Amino acid sequence: MSHSHGNASSANDPRQPSAAKPYTPRPIAPEDLPVDYSGFIAVILGVSGVMFRYKICSWLALIFCAQSLANMRNLETDLKQISMAMMFAIMGLVTNYLGPNRPAATKK
Repeated sequence: MSHSHGNASSANDPRQPSAAKPYTPRPIAPEDLPVDYSGFIAVILGVSGVMFRYKICSWLALIFCAQSLANMRNLETDLKQISMAMMFAIMGLVTNYLGPNRPAATKK
């Protein structure tokens, strides 16, 4: 089983390097882009971290904000959503760590 890599195989090569074009993706409208689930989850976790005072939700919202920021496709709409989620996450962390403590449940 011998392979010939000489002039005979390159002469019979049907490919034409001069006809090759670089790949350019088709432009997609911002409405047709897939939903940014990590940004949506960040908003939900940020709101629940502020409302229910769950520290883990605020921390997870911060992580999902970073993930959404790294995978941002549409600058205008994604930046609004990420900034809102970041604001809720930071507000939740500030109220959880620096705000007044919740009253402990007392047994009677």
